[in-house]
Amino acid sequence: MTGSGSGNGNGRAAACAPRSQVVGVGSYLPEKAVTNDDLAEIVDTSHEWIVKRTGIEKRHFAADGELTSDLGLKAAKRALSAAHLDAEAIDLIIVATTTPDNTFPATAARIQGRLGATRGSAFDVQAVCSGFIFALAMADNMIRLGQATTALVVGAETYSRILDFEDRSTCVLFGDGAGAVVLQACHDEKDRGLISTHLYSDGTRYDQLYVDGGPSSTGAAGHVRMNGQDVFRFAVTSMVQSVRDALDHNGLTVDDVDWLIPHQANSRIISKVGQSLTVPDEKVIVTVQDHANTSAATIPLAMTHGFERQLFKPGDLIALTAMGGGFTWGSALLRW
Repeated sequence: MTGSGSGNGNGRAAACAPRSQVVGVGSYLPEKAVTNDDLAEIVDTSHEWIVKRTGIEKRHFAADGELTSDLGLKAAKRALSAAHLDAEAIDLIIVATTTPDNTFPATAARIQGRLGATRGSAFDVQAVCSGFIFALAMADNMIRLGQATTALVVGAETYSRILDFEDRSTCVLFGDGAGAVVLQACHDEKDRGLISTHLYSDGTRYDQLYVDGGPSSTGAAGHVRMNGQDVFRFAVTSMVQSVRDALDHNGLTVDDVDWLIPHQANSRIISKVGQSLTVPDEKVIVTVQDHANTSAATIPLAMTHGFERQLFKPGDLIALTAMGGGFTWGSALLRW
């Protein structure tokens, strides 16, 4: 496996060095729910076929005129509310998305403007389904360097706009949604917050999961294309290895993990990742059945699921991992 990783410390940062602590999470799914039976009316598939192969029972599609920024804004507001913060406190916004509102400016800039956040910077990150992990790493690094104190990290997608509804191998897999977390610089001595992040990519696999369009190539958005078997195998291997890398980097073991939150692409992938890491099923957060693969939004959606159900207790060790087109993959360790 090729790629390079970066770790941010060993979980015992000095009291004077800032760390990134999650102080709020939030998510949003569009009102329009699309069941497997709904899809069976327009493509050769069935509820049973989709559930058996993916675990997906429904997904949500954005309404006409509802943009990625609309979804991201609602998730951001909920995360800020959970953090008991106003937009004025934010001095960094990073949006992970493969489906921006426009070629430019960044969707993050639109969210910044609509929030009324007037300080700091706002930009997008494009690493497909790994995008949230990449954005989280960038925000964490900037906080550690003192370039930001309170960051809003958003994963938001409107994948329904790039699906080929004649291709049942892809159109049943994806949905629209958004999730967000608020990170804040923390200087206390408690071992809480982001411990480390680890990022990887392998561009030789570019054509195994891609969209057949873009401003430079066709002038049109294009549609998702995927070599499903290769992606499945690589997703399991890469996510498992990235979690092991993170644990090894910090002198931890799988037994230390209280919760595993993998990218919500497919229930079989999630199950394989958990089994390979020997993490018990009850410690693996699974939400793919309710929203399908929302790319960069799946991890913050799953985090919100756990937070709202009060699953996470102070001091819990949470492992996040994802894999996406490019190929890109990565992990993060978080002490709640």
